[in-house]
Amino acid sequence: MEKELEKGVTANGEGYAGKEWNILGQVYFPKATCDSTFAFETNSDPGQFVPVHVHPTQEEFILVQEGELDLKLDGKWMKAKAGDLVRMPRGVPHGYFNKSDKPARALFWVSPARKLEALFETLHNMTDPEEVVKVSALHEVDFLPPEAND
Repeated sequence: MEKELEKGVTANGEGYAGKEWNILGQVYFPKATCDSTFAFETNSDPGQFVPVHVHPTQEEFILVQEGELDLKLDGKWMKAKAGDLVRMPRGVPHGYFNKSDKPARALFWVSPARKLEALFETLHNMTDPEEVVKVSALHEVDFLPPEAND
């Protein structure tokens, strides 16, 4: 059955349908979801990150709203500040890191939605990084070896 986009507003500081996820200590809020796209907000404290990984079936974007993120994109380091848009084509390795001394907030979205929302539902409150990697692979997100983050 096709999942269509529901019209409306998802308020600042809230998730769609009241949802909020704890993904390895970072707070994620779903903002919109349908078959063609999935949007979510991330809140990253200093030192938090998502290691380098690949979405083989999705394009991904990041609009930094507050703070700044250091990104490893296709093997190169770059920085995105508030107002910047990061474009990550499917199949391109990427990870984001809050290396600053201030919190960062960003709006992410993927197209098509595929299995990412289901992944976040599964990862909520999961604490074992090895299990996170295994479950992510079942949801079309493939983490690279740790040295990819250097």
